[in-house]
Amino acid sequence: MNDDRLVPAGGVTVKRFVLAALLALAVAEPVHAQVSVNIGIQLPGPPTLAVIPGAAVYYAPRAPENIFFYAHQYWLFAGGGWHVGHTWNGPWAGVAPARVPIPILRVPVRYYRVPPAHWKGGRRDAPPRWEAHYGREWKEETHERGWREREENWNRGRHEGRGRGR
Repeated sequence: MNDDRLVPAGGVTVKRFVLAALLALAVAEPVHAQVSVNIGIQLPGPPTLAVIPGAAVYYAPRAPENIFFYAHQYWLFAGGGWHVGHTWNGPWAGVAPARVPIPILRVPVRYYRVPPAHWKGGRRDAPPRWEAHYGREWKEETHERGWREREENWNRGRHEGRGRGR
């Protein structure tokens, strides 16, 4: 019997099994969690960016869409939804509302190159009214949200029925 071959009951050698497993791992491609979306926006070149006063966010004043730059990523608001990309020309990945950074959501309407029609009645020097889509949490810092949640739950449990000053 050859010592370098171990033959199990099924007749397949361990060496062949290990070789097949290594080959399968080498050929397999990694799976990415984000899905790239073609949203039909092609820029002719990198957009010129300008600082939004009082914010750590830049915007592209001459871009054909609402393009922002924050935290080393490009953010695009188009078709009523947010997209993120690592470069100025995508690929773009759709972003859930809860994953859009607060500084981006706080950008005043005046810095949106193509604001949606339903924003026209609002103030241009204030952020859009995201509450309808994102809830009121979008504008709260984490510590503020904690205080609000405690206040909302104040009347539950042992404090029920007690008003202030009583």
